[in-house]
Amino acid sequence: MKSPIRKAVFPVAGLGTRFLPATKAMPKEMLTLVDRPLIQHAVDEARAAGIEQFIFVTSRGKGALEDHFDSNNDLKRTLEKRGKKQALSILESTEIESGQLLFTRQREPLGLGHAVWCARHLVGNEPFAILLADDVVLAKKPCLQQMLEAYGEVSGNLVAVVDVPREQTSRYGILDVEKDDGRLAKVKGLVEKPEPAKAPSTLSIIGRYILQPEIFHELEAKRTGAGGEIQITDSMAKLIGKQPFHGLRFEGTRYDCGDKVGFIEANAAFALAHPEIGPQVRGVLKNLLR
Repeated sequence: MKSPIRKAVFPVAGLGTRFLPATKAMPKEMLTLVDRPLIQHAVDEARAAGIEQFIFVTSRGKGALEDHFDSNNDLKRTLEKRGKKQALSILESTEIESGQLLFTRQREPLGLGHAVWCARHLVGNEPFAILLADDVVLAKKPCLQQMLEAYGEVSGNLVAVVDVPREQTSRYGILDVEKDDGRLAKVKGLVEKPEPAKAPSTLSIIGRYILQPEIFHELEAKRTGAGGEIQITDSMAKLIGKQPFHGLRFEGTRYDCGDKVGFIEANAAFALAHPEIGPQVRGVLKNLLR
């Protein structure tokens, strides 16, 4: 019987140097995508998938993340006195219950694999999800929820994937595919950031993973890979053949909010899809493009 996915890890220790000076004193995960910070989008996606514990891997200067998901009683009382029920409801939707929000530190920026390894004691011996706040997915059904449904079919390890232009394979972890039905790809190998000519496919891993706890044994070796960092892709590759491993082509559009242009594109897309302001934004964008 497969264990349920109850825990999700959010690696949020990055410095956000691409967005300086905005991120000089503010975590990059607090950058606002329409009306919610990036990290709120990731947490909401995890909540919609039934995640019960939210594990943040942080670094210095990330206190705003903890405060954001805490209860602000002074603000609550003010909103209650003023009868602002809608604002109060929005505020309460950001809160995570005591005991469900856990923090650990990554003291040195040694790579995504190292960040995930830092959460090993909080995850324990059970399968878990990883969500990267930089990758945002606009979809009718949240991406992680789609992954959990697919996980029910195949178990093992599962990553969300998209096809990228071949000239961009050197930016991503790329799947070496054994079998592909157009939705689920059975994986026989993984390559981190291969040159286009050497890439085994153009199926790229994005920031959504469901992994078995054995990944921590592989990460323990702290092998460095591309960029001199401890890459999670290299450790995942060690599990292939020992456990089922698949890539899921999810329904929806992924936006790379770790890049300025991608962040602007995501804001436009999410604003257009917003039920309250979508029509107004469409008009504003048309005027700007004239």
